[in-house]
Amino acid sequence: MGSLFFLVQGLLVGFLASVPLGPIGVICIQRTLNGTQKSGFLSGLGAAAADTIFATIAVFSLSFLTDFMEAHKHWFTAIGGILIIVLGFSIFYKRVRRASQRRQTKSSLLSDCLSIFFLTLTNPAYILVFITLFAALGISSEGHSTAVNLLLILGVLTGASCWWFTLTYAVNKLRQRFRLRHLWWINKITGSVIILFGVLLVLSLVVNLGPVEKILP
Repeated sequence: MGSLFFLVQGLLVGFLASVPLGPIGVICIQRTLNGTQKSGFLSGLGAAAADTIFATIAVFSLSFLTDFMEAHKHWFTAIGGILIIVLGFSIFYKRVRRASQRRQTKSSLLSDCLSIFFLTLTNPAYILVFITLFAALGISSEGHSTAVNLLLILGVLTGASCWWFTLTYAVNKLRQRFRLRHLWWINKITGSVIILFGVLLVLSLVVNLGPVEKILP
């Protein structure tokens, strides 16, 4: 029963950590609308996998990794910002196709997943989100076996995956209401917003953006 409780706690943490709709969420929505739910969901799974790594670091207090990421955070931020800008332009200029023309291969779906996985990893500061959520829920790895802590981490992965499935499922259900003209505008607006996110992220290296930095990935 105690082990199940840890699983449920991890599930709650993973779900709550994924809900804020930053650029990753915007990309997943766009890929669902322009591709399929599978494309959007697998993109979300990439983010969930990266978040699980962050949660693992938080649970096991892997100080050598947090120290490394902290020491090189400017490089992570710069790379993340550039990747977001590139993704933004690719979305902005993406060709809109009819549903019958949408064909996705295994390699393209894998690319969707890996692109978001590595993009999410460029924001190691997100470890603090998990540290905060664990503290808020009174979750501590001290005094528990490795197996129990791994169950907690499994819960984080499951909770995050549940959120991305829920989001992409809802967006996919609404997609039939959009025509090609609407999707064209969605690509232009979404691409512009994501480019703005990337620019703000790069600017945060030299300018204190205050509250704006809280919405960055």
